[in-house]
Amino acid sequence: MITTLESYVRGSWLAPADKGTVLRDAATGEPIARISARPLDYGPVVDHARQVGGPALRALTFQRRASMLKALGKHLSARIPDFTELSLATGATRRDAVVDIDGGINALFVYGGKGAKQLPDSNVLPDGDFEPLGKSGAFGVQHVLTPRRGVAVQINAFNFPVWGMLEKLAPALLAGVPSIIKPASQTAYLTEMVFREIVASRLLPEGAVQLVCARPDGLLDELGPQDSLAVTGSRDTAAALRRHDAVIANAVRYTAEADSLNSSVLGPDVSPGDPEFDVFVKMVATEMTQKAGQKCTAIRRVFIPATNMDAMQDALTARLAKVLVGNPGAEDTRMGALASQGQRDDVRRAVDTLAGAAKVVFGDAHGRPGNFSADADFDAGAFMSPVLLRADDPDREELHSVEAFGPVATLMPYDGADRAAELIARGRGSLVASVVTGDTDFAVGLIAAAAPWHGRILVVDRDSAAESTGHGAALAQAVHGGPGRAGGGEELGGLRALPHHLQRSAIQGGPGLLAELTEQ
Repeated sequence: MITTLESYVRGSWLAPADKGTVLRDAATGEPIARISARPLDYGPVVDHARQVGGPALRALTFQRRASMLKALGKHLSARIPDFTELSLATGATRRDAVVDIDGGINALFVYGGKGAKQLPDSNVLPDGDFEPLGKSGAFGVQHVLTPRRGVAVQINAFNFPVWGMLEKLAPALLAGVPSIIKPASQTAYLTEMVFREIVASRLLPEGAVQLVCARPDGLLDELGPQDSLAVTGSRDTAAALRRHDAVIANAVRYTAEADSLNSSVLGPDVSPGDPEFDVFVKMVATEMTQKAGQKCTAIRRVFIPATNMDAMQDALTARLAKVLVGNPGAEDTRMGALASQGQRDDVRRAVDTLAGAAKVVFGDAHGRPGNFSADADFDAGAFMSPVLLRADDPDREELHSVEAFGPVATLMPYDGADRAAELIARGRGSLVASVVTGDTDFAVGLIAAAAPWHGRILVVDRDSAAESTGHGAALAQAVHGGPGRAGGGEELGGLRALPHHLQRSAIQGGPGLLAELTEQ
């Protein structure tokens, strides 16, 4: 009998009344869980967060909430092996699981640590210094940040069922705001497993977190002016939720992180045989195959000096040919399955569109991978080969507008820094770009031109490569988000994430009063 996922609302687990939708193992096609196809009555759920969870969290100081996050991180860390075993059903390899599971738990430690070191043992956070507004200094203004009295709703994507939840949850809890979590259905069974451990830990106040394993219909209708909505998903999903009547009418704080056509640029100073060339090849191949390319930060557009296109194509195809695709649980597997066969079909269609503007030089989106493990079932699972395309005409519109959300990237030539910057910008906003070069002038110029279009830019050379965290890693210390197509939002970035959940107010009065206020 397969598991039926439950929601955790109003302090208890709630089993759905319907049989729901079957969720299948991405590698075997076997059913592993069911999830409700009906919505909940969300009014009481939101009220519980506001009336029970919010006051309980605000009764704690920043320091105590930071300690709570660190304790939760330790509790979840003890269950990483169990989480990893279930993660295999999502199609992720054990190496992939580290990015999702360990990475998510690390966000709890980062925010717990930063809160303990940098935030006051109070509930009022000073923002800047007292500024006198008169000659004697008897009257002035002090800006402060205080926890909002609403709920932080998060709607997450299928590709990171653990990290997607915890990276949003950590700053919200540290700020003193309760959360309602809506995981993507495809991989919600892993989110639910981790959430059960959060509840079992008894470390969070009642109402601080709730989980919705059901359709979200009606949830956004309950949101008001003190609430926030954080969305991770496709560009279309982010745009649709941004236009929701309640979000607009109530000025709900909205942030979106959407998939984007991220790029990587090989500097004109780099030649085959240089350390930077090898670093670049490894980085692109990793971003294509890690999580089967199902990362919002994965490299989609690869810009190469025109004179090095052939050499880069040869090097990348040789490396991709060594990638063993198959059983996610096998130690020698380097790329697992996509999240579902439906997701694979979407990727195939996108590759077919891109193939109208580029030539496939490695792999076959529709066929069995050339390097496929013997113990994997190609027909039952959602497997596909890494696919590398080459477009000698980088001006084709499809290359900068169509994303294949899988193990797919396209090589394109450029000539000069200005041309590289122009091509990058055609993505109309991305989460991340990377530059591999030893030429500081080239890097600085490209950063200045590309930064307005990106939330993060990574620069790597032979000296920094050993410690580089990589193109695709969304670290809790660095902002995650981007303009335009990337959703226009911003998450993480250390304590920069807290103001999303706090209200900035200018308090005017005498210096004694304002000093006492900031100590509360």
